[in-house]
Order: sequence, then C-alpha cells, then structure tokens
Amino acid sequence: MAGSTHTVTNQAPPLVGHDVFTADRALTDAVGRHLAPHLREEAFAELSGLGRGCGSLQTQEWGAQANANPPVLRTHDRYGHRIDEVDFHPAWHRLLGKGVAAGLTAAWSRPGGHVRRAAGFVLWTQVEAGNGCPLSMTHAAVPALRTDPALAAEWEPRLTSRVYDRELRPARLKAGALFGMGMTEKQGGSDVRANTTSARPLAEDGTYELTGHKWFCSAPMSDAFLVLAQAPGGLTCFLVPRVLEDGTRNVFLLQRLKDKLGNRSNASAEVEFAGTWARRVGEEGRGVRTVIGMVAATRLDCVLGSAGLMRQAVAQAMHHCAYREAFGAKLADQPLMRNVLADLAIESEAATALGMRLAAAYDAAEGGDERERALLRLAVPAAKYWVTKRCAPVAVEAAECLGGNGYVEESGMPRLVRESPLNSIWEGAGNVQALDVLRALGREPAALDAYLTEVGAARGADHRLDGAIRGLLTELADLGAAEGRARRLVERLALVLQGSLLVRYAPPEVADAFCAGRLGGDGGAAFGTLPPTLDLASVVERARPVA
Repeated sequence: MAGSTHTVTNQAPPLVGHDVFTADRALTDAVGRHLAPHLREEAFAELSGLGRGCGSLQTQEWGAQANANPPVLRTHDRYGHRIDEVDFHPAWHRLLGKGVAAGLTAAWSRPGGHVRRAAGFVLWTQVEAGNGCPLSMTHAAVPALRTDPALAAEWEPRLTSRVYDRELRPARLKAGALFGMGMTEKQGGSDVRANTTSARPLAEDGTYELTGHKWFCSAPMSDAFLVLAQAPGGLTCFLVPRVLEDGTRNVFLLQRLKDKLGNRSNASAEVEFAGTWARRVGEEGRGVRTVIGMVAATRLDCVLGSAGLMRQAVAQAMHHCAYREAFGAKLADQPLMRNVLADLAIESEAATALGMRLAAAYDAAEGGDERERALLRLAVPAAKYWVTKRCAPVAVEAAECLGGNGYVEESGMPRLVRESPLNSIWEGAGNVQALDVLRALGREPAALDAYLTEVGAARGADHRLDGAIRGLLTELADLGAAEGRARRLVERLALVLQGSLLVRYAPPEVADAFCAGRLGGDGGAAFGTLPPTLDLASVVERARPVA
C-alpha cells in the first residue's frame, strides 16, 4: 500500500545545474568594472565555465565527499619505514586539480590576472573551502620567491602552471608544483620572532640544515614550503623541498594532523625538522620582510574566501526562501524575511566589492602604480579584519533562514557555519590585523593618503557616507593611545571603504541600504533590522541565484 502520508511538498529543489558566476551580479559587475575592455570577453567566458562547474551536481558531490572523508596521516609503511605521508580522498585531488587548471595559482602570469583569479577563488571557495589553502599558499609564494631572482626563475613557472601533479618527486621532474608554509610555532603563535627553529649553514652557499618544529603546517603534501628559522644573522626565510634533487625524501616528520572545527578536508600538520635541508630565500635576518608579500597575498585570500562563503550562504538562503511557503506566502515575499535576506545580501555584496577592488589594486601595483600599492598596505589588513569577522554571523543567520533544514548536514549549511570563523583566525587574528593597520598609519603616510583619495571619490554622493568620513577623520586626527580602540578604528576604515565602493558602483537601492544600516545608524545589531522604507525587494532580487 502506498505511503500516502509521505508526499513531499513545500521543499526547495536542490540549487544545482546553474552558473554560479553569472548568477552573482555583484561579482560579474566587479569583474567587468576592474578589467580592461579587451580582457572582458575571454575572462567572462573562463569564469562562466568555472561557474558552471561550481554549480554542477558532480562538483558539489566532490565537495561533500572531500569534507566527509578527512585526510589520514601515515607516518610509516607496513615495514616500519618512516614515510610521513597524508592520504586524501580522491574527491580532494579532483577538486585541487580543477582549481589549478582554472588558473587559481596563475595570477602573476597574465594581464588582469589578479582580478580574474580573485573572482575564480570566490567561486571555487563555494564548492569546498579546504582545497583553497594550497591554492592560496602557492599563489602567495611568488612575491616571496621574487626576492631571490634565481629561485623565482626556477620555481615560478611551476607554481603558476595549470598542471596538478600529486606525486612526491623532485620538482624539476614536475610540470606543476604546490607550495605550503610553516611560520608559527607552539611557543610563539603570531609572534614569529619568538621562533626557536634553528638554521645551521652548510658548505654549499645558501644552504642550511634546520632543526625545530612548526605548530601549523597546512597542506603538508605540497612540493615545497616557505618556513622561518633562526640563522646566525637572525630570523630568516627558507625554502624546504619535500623531495630532494636526488629523489630522496627530505627530513619532514609529520607528528600529527590537527582535528579542526572546519576546513576538515585540508590537512594541517605539526611537523618536526631534524637535519632538514633548506635553501635560504632573501638575506639572513630579513625573514619577516621576505615573507611579508606572501602574508599580504594570503590575507587578501582570506577576504576573498570569506566573500565566497558569504555568497554561498546567502545564495542558499535566497533559494530556499524563494520556494518555501509559510502562512500563505513565499518566505521571500514576507516583509520580515525580506528584510533579513536584504541585510544579508548587502553584507555579501560589500565583501565582494571590497575584495575585488583590492585584487584590482594588485594588478595596478604590479604595473607600477605606487598609489595602489600604498592603498593595499592599509586596506588589506583592514579588510581582512572586518570581512572575515562578518562571515560567521552571515553564515549563522543564513542557516537560520532554512529553519531546521539549515541545521541538518545534508543542507550544506553546517559546513559553511563551521568554516566561517577560519579566515578571521588564519594569517593573523583580529588583533594582529588591527595593530598592523596602526603601524601603517604611523609609519606610512602614503597609505593613508591613498585610502583617503579612494574614499574621497564618493564624497557628496550620500550624506551618511559623508558623515562617516568626517567622523573617521576626527578619529584619525588623534592616534594617541590608539591601541585600545584599534578595533573600532579599523572597523570604521573598512565600513567607510565599503560604503564608498557601493555608493560609486552598486545599484542605488544596495548603496542606500548599506549606508542606512552600516553608516547612518538606522539599523540594529542583528540582521533583518534595516529601515522598512528601503527598496528591499530590489536588493533581494539582485542577490537571488537564478538556477
């Protein structure tokens, strides 16, 4: 007898089979805005292809499989030989291979590369954020390696390659390579100058033997790593290959894998160096200065990754509410839910607009624009501080839009919630970013000049933004005892920059809602507290992913 009570009604269909790129109007607008006209057609075609892949059922299944099957550490083989390898699920390798093939490590090798790669990173994060870590570190290693032209000539073609080769073998035999990094140690954390790993010079010039440990080493199956260690001349940056030129394994002892809240598909290891061969990158004693370019690039990826997570969370909430009915109407058409969705949508769009603007600044700085380079010095840590902190409340509120369905693993929302705090912690937590902004304000006046020029381009367009700029200038005029209020100051810097971008480039209803809720004091502490007089229906419609 048929189970008549099991008729399924009032459930949203899966959000699959669509182009994640073209469905994201904030992202498509940003790419069109920041790319030269002659690059747009090719870039849109590439990103649309990636977007269709992101929206496919197969790719989404790979993301779920990689998350559900975390990596496994194998320290020894069956005979007792030390091998120090990590086994990943096949879905991880498929995703990582597609990310490399999509050019997510190739920003440095083509015109408009940072904007194109940033948009792809936002898209790919929405499938499974874990494999973003090796993609990000490989991309970010390039500026550090460029401090040594010989190393850059050897390694950069491998890092920017679109070939993923998972085998552990000498890098010279591979068409493509991935990079990791090991900076933090258990006694120092963000204070890398407290590192105790030692580097003893060997007979060959520029080579050393490392002894020590690293508390966090992500993607430990990468081909090489940038690490910091204490050389005779002070804290220095080193390149540590996983496999030596003669094919033997370098000493890279994996002690254990971290059992993390989220990001579970990605392996984060504790590693010991005991006579580990390394090659110096840059000068002795200049380790922090050598890696600072890498750190800045990975911090921007934290912004882009959080923007991607927010977009996916909002897209899922929008999709559910467009189909789900309650009390006689679609959820998305009900005034209170519309307010929540619109509030989430403007947070997501502001994150995307800011992340893509900074990617465009990277392209301009690569071309020699010093004002854009100065803007990055202040805007990257400010954006990293604020956007990554907004990710968690967005993910939680979006999950709530699905009700009980959003609390169930099959919905995918719990994975987004677990992932959402990560980017705020990695590459320097909130206080580190806030203090870095203070350093930039105190030491690099060109950075503040570039920032004020950027936000000043929107003055006169919205009275709430104008008022926020005036208030910010008042705060900046007195930086005495600024450390205790650094978070407040950095928050204002980020919000004013986001507001200026939306006022200049977003549809009026989006800019109006952002300025009212974020700058004008006409919004509450929770999402869904925007003034009901705003055109919230248009904001929601713009953010809705049309499958």
